[in-house]
Amino acid sequence: MRVCQVCALKEDHPGVTLGDDGVCSLCRLGLVGELLENFSYTDQVHEEFTRSGPNPNGPYDCLFMYSGGKDSTFMLDKFVNEYGKRVLAYTFDVPFESTHAADNIALAREKIPATFVLDSDDDNIKLVMREVFKKPVTKPGKYLDEKLPCASCRTFFVIRAIIYAFQHRIPYIALCADPQQILTMESDTREVVRGFYQTFGSQLTDTVFRSEAEKVLFADDEELPKIVFPFIAMRYQYDPDRIVADLKAKGLYNSSPLETHCTLFPLLNYYSFKHWNCMFYKLNAASHRRSVRRNKNYDRSTFSITFPRAADLPAIEERMKHAVLDIAEERGDPAEHRSALMEIFRELGATDDAARFVTEGFLGMRTVATDLGITL
Repeated sequence: MRVCQVCALKEDHPGVTLGDDGVCSLCRLGLVGELLENFSYTDQVHEEFTRSGPNPNGPYDCLFMYSGGKDSTFMLDKFVNEYGKRVLAYTFDVPFESTHAADNIALAREKIPATFVLDSDDDNIKLVMREVFKKPVTKPGKYLDEKLPCASCRTFFVIRAIIYAFQHRIPYIALCADPQQILTMESDTREVVRGFYQTFGSQLTDTVFRSEAEKVLFADDEELPKIVFPFIAMRYQYDPDRIVADLKAKGLYNSSPLETHCTLFPLLNYYSFKHWNCMFYKLNAASHRRSVRRNKNYDRSTFSITFPRAADLPAIEERMKHAVLDIAEERGDPAEHRSALMEIFRELGATDDAARFVTEGFLGMRTVATDLGITL
């Protein structure tokens, strides 16, 4: 199979085409027009938010979506302690949340003077995830199709946040996507809801949101909260390693980015490998490889996960594929899987503790799938 000569994406990657010169459409900026249109709107909303004064309709200037990861912890601290915003820190209690993310949330509650709200709906988010894994896959696919389970889960709790902000007249929702995610995430509130209807249909959408999503669709524009992506203001200075170092110095973060992944991370890789023959983070890895190839003296990550320059990413992907599919189908020796995965995550720059944490998650993938009602 051919791969892109610049970023190593395979020719069958969803939404990507490979030219006669061996360079893929992403490296040729084939999607840049559509992405930049969304980026421009997002930039305008961020500027509007930074200029806005106190919310005249209530005690909170923004609903801040707080996950306990490094990006949201870093920005929550800034919003409250530097920007002086009156923040409602909204956490959706995902049933497959990492224990390390929960620990970071506890630290933030102790040290950051925001109002913290915890929301949950285990049954319905599990229902949505079952529907995702049952949906038939249509080849050759569209851009980001390999990330559908993750995107659907995230969209579910973003809509929960939209409904909460709408009901409580909070004008802005802060969502801490990294600079690359900003390019590909819908930033218009109404379109987020409309996209869920298009993906899952009106029956499921009305079931899981109890018709509250429909109220958002038909509300007046001035009644709807706007989504703000805080990292758009520091897109050229985004540095995951510096963010972690700053947070640890303040006592706000006691883990690594790999350790704050939700327990679905192994299943996300299973979905990507099974349907699209790629690891879940292949686009992220390709972006990093592309930037290094174009400027060999400059390391920069615009994604939340960094990749060591020396890592042989195509080889790592192939080894991970065999381990993930073997675990899913109960083939091979678990001890050998543990050893192979530990080595993979070490090669990706994880500490021994982080590699061990993520590896155990992969080995427990079938248990998580059973809890969700997903058949591997």
